[in-house]
Amino acid sequence: MLKQFLLVLVAAGVISIAGPFAASQDSQQSPPSQENGGRHHGPPDPARRTAELTKHLNLTSDQQPKVLDALQSERSQMETLHQDSSLSQQDRHAKMMEIRKTTDAQIRGLLDSTQQKKWDEMQAKREQWREHGRQGPDGGSGQSSPPPQ
Repeated sequence: MLKQFLLVLVAAGVISIAGPFAASQDSQQSPPSQENGGRHHGPPDPARRTAELTKHLNLTSDQQPKVLDALQSERSQMETLHQDSSLSQQDRHAKMMEIRKTTDAQIRGLLDSTQQKKWDEMQAKREQWREHGRQGPDGGSGQSSPPPQ
């Protein structure tokens, strides 16, 4: 009886330890676009982003492949940069921002004036969102209140 109890206890322990490992392997093998409700870190899929921009900016059939090419190039450059371990985190971030600015300028150059206005609005909202994420507990004003005396 005691041997059976110990056997069941050991089996339960093995299952409880192995379960999280199996779950983590499954999540590592799933495509990143399926995690977090379709959101993931890093640049989104170029085809998906082109579809979103087509919807928001009414891209023409001539503009769509050019935008897709720019976004694919951006993704390729970002992946190469991400694999470069010789750069400091600060240098890598600076280069990522440079790549992003170049891609944004390429895309903006493909747009007509109406689309450029919408693009600029989208970029401004993106920048506000990014700045909001950087704000500290003082609301991001850059000024701290004097300590109470």
